[in-house]
Amino acid sequence: MSEVTDLLLQYVGYETTSQEDSQTYPSTPGQLVLLRLLLAQLQELGLEADMDQYGYVTATVPTNRATPQPAVCLIAHVDTSPAVSGKDVKPRVVAYRGGDVTLGNGYVLSPADYPHLNDYIGQHLVVTDGSTLLGADDKAGVAEIMAAVRYLLAHPEVSRPTLKIAFTPDEEVGMGVAHFDVAKFGADFGYTVDGGKLGEINYECFNAAQVKVIVTGKSIHPGDAYGKMVNAIDVFCEFHAALPEGERPATTYGYKGFYMADVMEGSVDEATAKYILRDHDKALLEAKKDYVRQIADRLNAKYGAGTVVLEIRDQYANMSFAAAEHPELVDNARRAFAAAGVEPFVQPIRGGTDGASLTYRGLPCFNLSTGGHNFHGRFEYIPVESMEKMVQVLVGLVGLFVR
Repeated sequence: MSEVTDLLLQYVGYETTSQEDSQTYPSTPGQLVLLRLLLAQLQELGLEADMDQYGYVTATVPTNRATPQPAVCLIAHVDTSPAVSGKDVKPRVVAYRGGDVTLGNGYVLSPADYPHLNDYIGQHLVVTDGSTLLGADDKAGVAEIMAAVRYLLAHPEVSRPTLKIAFTPDEEVGMGVAHFDVAKFGADFGYTVDGGKLGEINYECFNAAQVKVIVTGKSIHPGDAYGKMVNAIDVFCEFHAALPEGERPATTYGYKGFYMADVMEGSVDEATAKYILRDHDKALLEAKKDYVRQIADRLNAKYGAGTVVLEIRDQYANMSFAAAEHPELVDNARRAFAAAGVEPFVQPIRGGTDGASLTYRGLPCFNLSTGGHNFHGRFEYIPVESMEKMVQVLVGLVGLFVR
């Protein structure tokens, strides 16, 4: 197997699921275990590498040119989504000859459900056993960056600028760079390696907000409930039913935003839920926030003040403005893919990356593919050949910034 494949198989063995409501940073201790391993691997390569109090692992690959060079960064996150278990991941590499892939535990990866599998007939796929996600989001990005760094250090004849590396925790819960010291990191611009299909370039993402809905009911014995009971579950159902059915993830695509119920629990006495609101247009996101406030106001008028309380928090913003200021980031990404024999394509992210937050903090940072598919689920997979191409792309890409 190739070096990048070996690295991915090693990294997915670490449980690094992040946790949204944690009071620690990183949110889970397993992330620190993998981050310490990455720190050690970077130091073993002879690099100046460090881990700060928040778990951020950073390193510098110095330029091999005699003249001053820009500092280009590559960033990937180590945590995996809490949507599906990331514990005891059992990856395997299968030679894909078409048709269904039996994962195990009653799960089958099928081109009937995922037609893009047909693009990889004759290649090798890293898959799960169906009991967990794989974690290629974003451990494939970590592995590809690490393999690219190893290649550059082993081939000093390849010109490179100053290269800054960062591996971060808690991206999946929206806190990936909450404590990241941009000034200390010292990069001028760069890329997160956190995308999907090989060739993908992203410089547009959602504007994002989270809404926590807290419904307070009045519990009383159902035999005496007439005119008295307020069932918090019923009120929540009214709230949810008032959201437009045509603006949910399963009914939207491209630039269309949505409302999504993410977590819900409750009883007659109290119900709580968390929603994520997304839109590429900032004004439309604000309209979505206003709409959920209007629903809450109607329900409070119906059931009493304070029955429905909303907590709204902005999460990240669209980084598209930076494309006009730094067109070379997109142009060089296109050139690097093309030079590796990969057809590049630009598309908006129906989500966000650490790069969106960093871009607003003065570090323009667009997103590149890892090669993976079906992230955050049991049917996640990534072609070995796509990872190998991404290593080639990253090596070529950083060289395009040499002056």
